[in-house]
Amino acid sequence: MRAYEVTKNGLRLSGRDRPSPGPGEVAIQVEAIALNRGECRSAVQGEFPEGIVPGWDTAGIISNIGTGAEAPPVGTRVVARGLSGGWAECRIVHAGDIAIVPDEVDLGDAAALATAATSALAVLTRSGPILGRSVLITGASGSVGRFAVQLARMGGAKVIAVTRREADVDALVELGAHEVLTDLDSASGADLIIETLGGAPLVQAVGLLNPGGILQSVGWSSGQNATFTDFAHLRKNGGAIQGFAIGEYRVGALLTQLIRLVQSGALKTSIQMRQPWEELPAAVAAVLRPGFHGKAVLNLKDSAKNQA
Repeated sequence: MRAYEVTKNGLRLSGRDRPSPGPGEVAIQVEAIALNRGECRSAVQGEFPEGIVPGWDTAGIISNIGTGAEAPPVGTRVVARGLSGGWAECRIVHAGDIAIVPDEVDLGDAAALATAATSALAVLTRSGPILGRSVLITGASGSVGRFAVQLARMGGAKVIAVTRREADVDALVELGAHEVLTDLDSASGADLIIETLGGAPLVQAVGLLNPGGILQSVGWSSGQNATFTDFAHLRKNGGAIQGFAIGEYRVGALLTQLIRLVQSGALKTSIQMRQPWEELPAAVAAVLRPGFHGKAVLNLKDSAKNQA
């Protein structure tokens, strides 16, 4: 099979033996890859060891099942998330990190859910019901933000989206935001804040928490340090800051819920780019450019059949 591996000179398409699943794992013939800014940045900035095959989010067909794995049968269409190995024609994942994809759901749309949408769903639900609560989302134009806006609206919250891009205001309203702001200066309080930027925006957002409110820090795209002079606001109102990363979190149950929402038409995946997987290095570069929002998906279906 073929796979993109990290080298000191960048990504290289190379030949490898097909991997075999271990206990509790499944092998997936990959047909669609969805890119995330975090993995793309790590792949090109030397944060991964040389020789590793990156890739978190994929969808495809189960081709082999490891001993003891509680998984659908070989031939089932699934979406999967893993910590590496996704930028290949075949990858291995834990059986707890997959969900069945119905025939009427596009595999590219399914792949786009695996990290960003599961992160959004997890942070929106980990601190209790959001019905009737106000939810403020920073970096709402990003992948996690777009999913969070939609899911918060479905959960019955008042949704306040924050984006620096005036051009994204109408799109965020269409996704479900009740209010869209272009900076935090004009924001009022919120019961739950989904903070994706880190740095100075994180510090400012903490001051917007309502009494007993929670800020979930799920990203650090600003690249800035967050410097707090004090936590007087939190001490006075009983608010809290929690950090969250999907990491090794088992996402199969979350993916099953999200697939149902896509199937019903209730959840949009905001795919901005679709390319053949041979264009993966160029797609990685595109995702890292300022102003790229939504998801980039790479199709392997034809090459996977030819190279299996």
